[in-house]
Amino acid sequence: MAYQVLARRWRPQRFEEVVGQDHVTRTLANAISTGRLAHAFLLCGPRGVGKTTTARILAKCLNCETATDGPVTEPCNSCSTCEEIGAGRSLDVLEIDGASNRGIDEIRDLRENVRYAPSAGRSKVYIIDEVHMLTKEAFNALLKTLEEPPDGVYFVFATTEAHKVPATIRSRCQKYDFHRIPHEVIAETLGKLAETEKFTVEPAALAELARQADGGLRDAQSLLDQAAAVGEGKVTVEGLRSLLGEAEDETYLRILESVAHGRAGDAFEVLQGLLDRGMDPGRIALTLTERLRDLLVVQTAPDSAASLGVRADLMEAFRSVAGAVSSAKLTALLALASRSVSDLRRSSRPRLTLEVALARMSRLEDAGDLAELAARLEASLAGAP
Repeated sequence: MAYQVLARRWRPQRFEEVVGQDHVTRTLANAISTGRLAHAFLLCGPRGVGKTTTARILAKCLNCETATDGPVTEPCNSCSTCEEIGAGRSLDVLEIDGASNRGIDEIRDLRENVRYAPSAGRSKVYIIDEVHMLTKEAFNALLKTLEEPPDGVYFVFATTEAHKVPATIRSRCQKYDFHRIPHEVIAETLGKLAETEKFTVEPAALAELARQADGGLRDAQSLLDQAAAVGEGKVTVEGLRSLLGEAEDETYLRILESVAHGRAGDAFEVLQGLLDRGMDPGRIALTLTERLRDLLVVQTAPDSAASLGVRADLMEAFRSVAGAVSSAKLTALLALASRSVSDLRRSSRPRLTLEVALARMSRLEDAGDLAELAARLEASLAGAP
């Protein structure tokens, strides 16, 4: 049997298994139990946080064979209908990729299909992923059906860019916002998964996986899958960084400490080592920006520092660097680093662009009123494309 990746094998099958989105799953379950379920839903949020998974669970709740009086709040996952929906074989639950089926002809076919009664279950459910990719004409063709669908027909739209969905569509749907999952929740979930899969994972590696995933559990599971394959079931911070082409946080702290104290030469020396390892200048600039943001949080909101996902043994180093730089200068450094990220995307000589940015950051001591400089840089960034 072909190998099934962790993200698919561990896909939640019940509302209670969906991680970090209790505000959504609880509301949907309550709507089902009270008989106040809408006919159209717009699920919004970043990738890998459970939008399509929630849509499938809702479809199973609407059609589960164990129900005697309307939908159930949790599917049984053992009846033939639940199994068919889970396997993507149900004729009554249609999943449509909005990116590749975005035209008016596809929506006309959908409208024709809506008129027919369910073939086996009680309800027909249309799940359109990346719905914002539909054309204007396709959205217009969908309006009437969406406003007055036949009995037993439900629409579930999922999107990462809700602002691109026309207001006429949004107003006809109940909107649910999915959140990025906190680092500590992702790390805890990965720890349980690794234990079941019999992986050996360092606690620091779990924290690093959670941070790299940036709030998306699916991305974290995929990274764990890769790291476990590389390490033959053993996942370490060193192996993970090698896989991702990343440097240690200590290295970035050395660069930031150097530029904060005006030692451009030291910063260039560390940068040279990163470039010799084949690291991309754009990735280096982005990571420097992220670490500066971490330093700003450590300095200005120390109670929130635990949510950064920084290893416990490194937190003292973060506090030391943050404590040695004024708040105004740290804000100015962050503004310069942020600007360098956008500059590098357009640069034909990325190494030179990054070195110039580090040189500018190293000379901030000569800039006079740092608070005024930070305000000017932030205003410039706000007006940048």
